[in-house]
Amino acid sequence: MDSSDFIPADYVVAVDHVGVAVPDLDAAVTWYAENLGMVETHREVNDAQGVHEAMLSLPAAPDRGTALQLLAPLNDESTIAKFIDRNGPGLQQLAYRVTDIDAVSAHLRARGLRLLYEAPRPGTADSRINFIHPKDAGGVLIELVEPNANVTH
Repeated sequence: MDSSDFIPADYVVAVDHVGVAVPDLDAAVTWYAENLGMVETHREVNDAQGVHEAMLSLPAAPDRGTALQLLAPLNDESTIAKFIDRNGPGLQQLAYRVTDIDAVSAHLRARGLRLLYEAPRPGTADSRINFIHPKDAGGVLIELVEPNANVTH
């Protein structure tokens, strides 16, 4: 694909989720359920990223609406543990849903932006993910998520 043919709005289609670092996953899930009425729609351990995570949605939009991702560290060496040590619990990343992570990655690199991974990695619910370096995105860690078409969170 010629980079002049790339139209970001054709590939970046929604805010997929907002990631929040938490020290205790179960306590955080309970808080969001009791105070905001959110429901847990998916939970998994991602050993490669050192996190235990839960996806929460509002009852009116459980499938493919914008989700809240709670991220708890599996150990003191994980990126999330270090984030919490440095910043405390809170907003850790903003994730955008894309239809073709390879095309979006190529477009961003052609524009001089740094991505954290050379190639997309496995993410939540068998998605493919990469991150834009926060120094290239106004201080925000932006995750790119290409969902597995056969899985919802």
